[in-house]
Amino acid sequence: MEKIKLSLVVPVYYEEDCIRQFLKETKEVLDKLEIDYEYVFIDDGSKDKTTDIIKEEAAANKKIKLVELSYNHGKQAAVTAGINYASGTHMIYMDPDLQDPPIEIPRFLEEMAKGYDVVYGIRREKKDNFINKIYSGIFWGVLRRFTGLEIPKGLAVMRMFNRKFADMFIQYKEQNRFIEGIFMHIGLKSSQLAIDQRERFSGVSKFNFKRKMNLAFDAIFDFSETPLKIAVRMGVGLTGLGLLGIVALAFAKLFLLNFQAGWLSIISVIIIATGLQIFFIGIAAMYIGRVYKETKHRPLYSVKETTNIDK
Repeated sequence: MEKIKLSLVVPVYYEEDCIRQFLKETKEVLDKLEIDYEYVFIDDGSKDKTTDIIKEEAAANKKIKLVELSYNHGKQAAVTAGINYASGTHMIYMDPDLQDPPIEIPRFLEEMAKGYDVVYGIRREKKDNFINKIYSGIFWGVLRRFTGLEIPKGLAVMRMFNRKFADMFIQYKEQNRFIEGIFMHIGLKSSQLAIDQRERFSGVSKFNFKRKMNLAFDAIFDFSETPLKIAVRMGVGLTGLGLLGIVALAFAKLFLLNFQAGWLSIISVIIIATGLQIFFIGIAAMYIGRVYKETKHRPLYSVKETTNIDK
């Protein structure tokens, strides 16, 4: 039987109120399992006491590892850094706010033992306020509609995967990253596990509506050509309308003696057409900008300091 080492990949950003409780609850669960394990915390530029608390705990427990990014790179980069630094045969990606309960970890291991490469946590019910539920609904609706990705409904942050899956994930080098999209693109043998989400232990979600929509647009532009296809279809449609308009004006001029084509209507059409041109050129420019960003091959993240990480 394969000897399991579980790496808990935990991105943190202003989580000083959660860390100790997260460590307490996960340790209670993990110590009952006959496996080796480690924590890989990735601090994404916190300015509170988050890193101080983790370092204090790490001084007494070498299983606790910390990667400090030099500034806020975003959660997508932080998760990637955590997977790069994790040394386990299995990894579980979790947030420290305890919404996805640590008591579910043994169930994920049992599911993985059936031969799956990745097991996704699926929320039975989202424990959040009404506004955030609406934001999440819009976010996932936009993604499914415009990317074509088969993202499970109610997908939680909590998910477990093996080393084979992690090694394939690391091969994805793009700067514009959408973790869920990459996971779905990797494929392999997957399963879903229904979990009961809890209320957030403390604080509020940093993943606000603006960030969710920015991530949604990143996903759309990274995994879909839909915006370009819409631009082409609208361009063809407007061209057809323009030709019909010319025919209609010619007919009116020939057969309606009192017909007058006013300057206002012409100017309005020009303004609308110009606006649409700029809009669609902007869509193309966004794709070009992303290509330019990728060609520079800059590092996805920069590390300021590590704790308990083997050289």
